[in-house]
Amino acid sequence: MNSPPPHRRCARRSARRSALLATACALLLAGLAPAATAEAKSADVAGAAKPTDVVQQRLDALVSADGLPGVLAAVQGRDGRTRSYTAGVGDLATGAKVPADGQVRIGSNTKTFVAVVVLQLVAEGRMQLDASLDTYLPGLIRGDGIDGRNITVRQILQHTSGLADYTTFLDLSGTDQYVEPRDLLDVALAHPPDFAPGAGWKYSSTGYLIAGLIVQKVTGRPVGEEITKRVIDRIGLRHTYFPAQGDTGIRERHPHGYLPPEQPGAQPFDITEMDPSWAWAAGAMISTTGDLNRFFAALIGGQLLPPAQLAQMRTTVPADHFGPGARYGLGLASHPLPCGGLSWGHGGTVPGYVTRGGVTEDGRAATVAVTMASAPEVRQRASDAADAALCR
Repeated sequence: MNSPPPHRRCARRSARRSALLATACALLLAGLAPAATAEAKSADVAGAAKPTDVVQQRLDALVSADGLPGVLAAVQGRDGRTRSYTAGVGDLATGAKVPADGQVRIGSNTKTFVAVVVLQLVAEGRMQLDASLDTYLPGLIRGDGIDGRNITVRQILQHTSGLADYTTFLDLSGTDQYVEPRDLLDVALAHPPDFAPGAGWKYSSTGYLIAGLIVQKVTGRPVGEEITKRVIDRIGLRHTYFPAQGDTGIRERHPHGYLPPEQPGAQPFDITEMDPSWAWAAGAMISTTGDLNRFFAALIGGQLLPPAQLAQMRTTVPADHFGPGARYGLGLASHPLPCGGLSWGHGGTVPGYVTRGGVTEDGRAATVAVTMASAPEVRQRASDAADAALCR
């Protein structure tokens, strides 16, 4: 390939940035010191939120108790009306407010968009779920114990391929520089599989790198263009996009995203601007909490896929990675709500931003976004806030 592997390029980045991003790359397992907080507020399409609103209380607690810089949420009721919420500050340097329904990096929610495109191609007869990867990428998926002739499209979408997750091995200290998807794939293929294809379940972003490459091979167009044409434009997501090569900023109004402080008492590190190519088809997209609600509601409501393909997408296997009782289909996860029923969605975590939420069969939708990818228990409280919004 023309460019050196990611680990060589990344070695040239600053030591401070490397150390900070190593924390993010390690799934942010360490606890965090509280960050600066500010007055919380909410904005409502139909009127101001009540002071006792359980959603606002949850968001305020994420700022005051968990030390997150900013939080924002959108909640859609059965009647289709949407209320937007904010808490904390959108920029620690200036104290600017969190913009209601501002844009954020949505991480692995991108996988659901990619899975929708794949299933649309299946519906058109241009792909088959149980075809091997070699059918579309002959000879490419090879490595120690890895053979693309024995792995299916369904398995990469459902995380049952056994392929190692490339993000486990990726040095993110070069997030200000473009990385080729094939280089990212090489990182994964340099490691043996976690299990034989179909013999287990383990979350792996590698499958979605491959899915993106297959979409491009089948359509002859960049995966971002296919997502735009087939999903974003189709249902009118006005604030959602797949970043172009070299697009390191966030185009519309947005809260800043942060990495945890290096030590107690220090300020979080602003990671708002980055080259998201390292996440590509597994997690590069940008959207808003409101647009994510509209996307998942349209998907579950049958606006994006024919019934047969939507049924395939919702055919699930146990996936404890997403919490107790969670299950995973084809780029789509479900988990039981505390008030009964299921929430369908995905969620995403990238340096600077965490998004959690889902939709229900009866039209309720909620998405919560926080502006620092912190400890697992804090991310769980963000999920709990979304569930509380669905159950209120």
